[in-house]
Amino acid sequence: MLKDLSLYIHIPFCKQKCYYCDFLSFSNEEDTVSIYFDALNREINNTPNTKDEYLVKTIFIGGGTPTYVHFKYIIKVIETIKNNFSVDPEAEISIESNPGTCNIDSLYAYKNIGINRLSIGLQCWQNNLLKNIGRIHTHEEFVNSYINAKQVGFTNINIDLIFGLPNQSISHWMETLYEVCKLEPTHLSCYSLKLEEGTVLYKSNLSNQFTIDEELDRHMYYYSIEYLNNSGYYQYEISNFAKPNMECNHNLVYWELKPYIGLGLGAHSYFEGYRYSNEENIKQYIHKIQNGDTINTAKMLLSVEDMKAEFIFLGLRKIHGIYDKFYRRMFNSSFFDDYEKEINQLVKEDYIIITDGNLKLSKKGLDFANFVFMSFLND
Repeated sequence: MLKDLSLYIHIPFCKQKCYYCDFLSFSNEEDTVSIYFDALNREINNTPNTKDEYLVKTIFIGGGTPTYVHFKYIIKVIETIKNNFSVDPEAEISIESNPGTCNIDSLYAYKNIGINRLSIGLQCWQNNLLKNIGRIHTHEEFVNSYINAKQVGFTNINIDLIFGLPNQSISHWMETLYEVCKLEPTHLSCYSLKLEEGTVLYKSNLSNQFTIDEELDRHMYYYSIEYLNNSGYYQYEISNFAKPNMECNHNLVYWELKPYIGLGLGAHSYFEGYRYSNEENIKQYIHKIQNGDTINTAKMLLSVEDMKAEFIFLGLRKIHGIYDKFYRRMFNSSFFDDYEKEINQLVKEDYIIITDGNLKLSKKGLDFANFVFMSFLND
């Protein structure tokens, strides 16, 4: 029986860098697109053969904005993957997009090659707020993109949203959720704004052009949970909400410590006990592939202790938490024994809840999730 495998494909190009974004992506690199995809397809062709052992169950094409490049490049990548991997005919294949970067023709092309899940970046509803964070679209263009996707036949659509933005009020956030839910997407990702070093918003915050209101941020978060639950979306991870049975299977792979291979610039992998990542300099990435050199810049074999810690802090991102029976199955021990001191302290301080062999974050734990996760990394 073939083991499950997932693939992540990184497309680093976008029309304009958003003011909050620190992802490995570039604008104004159109001249590099063709040569990058030649290198990417060569990397896929050179990946060690897994056909006899693994079946690809999910593929996620991220970036950047993958739909910014011509759809012919995406088609070729999918074809190359199918030639080199055993891909489940029912595999979840996702692609990230932004409003205005794909039309009816490209949407049909994606669907015909087997892409069956679309993730659209909206972030917020108000056009003035969108402009303030460097988005290239209006909410009207978002609605048009969404309607086009539905017309083409996409039935599994995620919408990305961000709360805690500069000058965003609770009424702005309420309106965003109301308008988006009217469209009835199958999935919503609601992220709290993170000020990443080097971004435009980070520099604006440093110069006191705006400040983060932590109390308002938490108000928005808990409003999201209540409103979306009442609208038919259940929260299955800290930032993710889905209609019944419409969770993102690819993201669950990360949170459940399952194997995946990352392909493309800076892509990360967890495969056969190793964590490794690809070259992050695009010129070096292309040069190394053209010359047959390794593109792996970091490779580490995880110890059993590493895997145990990752099982816990990744799994605790899920709202239902983690189960000791699955931990025992993987490690032949109980996390109640392996982390007795840490668990007892976190329970005492009301960060986590124990119920019948299950460990999950409390409401307080949701607010201090990173603190909880770090508790399992400290000896």
